[in-house]
Amino acid sequence: MTLGERLKQKRKELKMTQADVAKKLGVDNTTISKWESDTYQPDADNLRNLADLLLTTTDYLTGRINDPSESMTQNDTTINVAFSDGFKDFDKLDPEEQEIVMDTVADMIARFKKKKEELRAKKK
Repeated sequence: MTLGERLKQKRKELKMTQADVAKKLGVDNTTISKWESDTYQPDADNLRNLADLLLTTTDYLTGRINDPSESMTQNDTTINVAFSDGFKDFDKLDPEEQEIVMDTVADMIARFKKKKEELRAKKK
């Protein structure tokens, strides 16, 4: 499976459109299409950002590992979709509420990353 095929597969698993991915990465929609069709390859920064956004690793996207379950769990996917859907009305909150949400999210992400590293350490 090519990098483009893996990108498309992971994006669809997360029920994201190319436009969703493009917006979150700050690139044009056509860029995502070109990556998914293997016309172009993302640079290193975009590859890392894609892996984070698609809840996987650069190793999976580039084909260094073939089992996406080695990189993320179903719970991880659920968390990403919940956050993605939940932030649609973020701009409607007042600044104090936005700050509370961002602090809460930052704390959750830190705990998530710690747990993910613990799980990876157990596999080694």
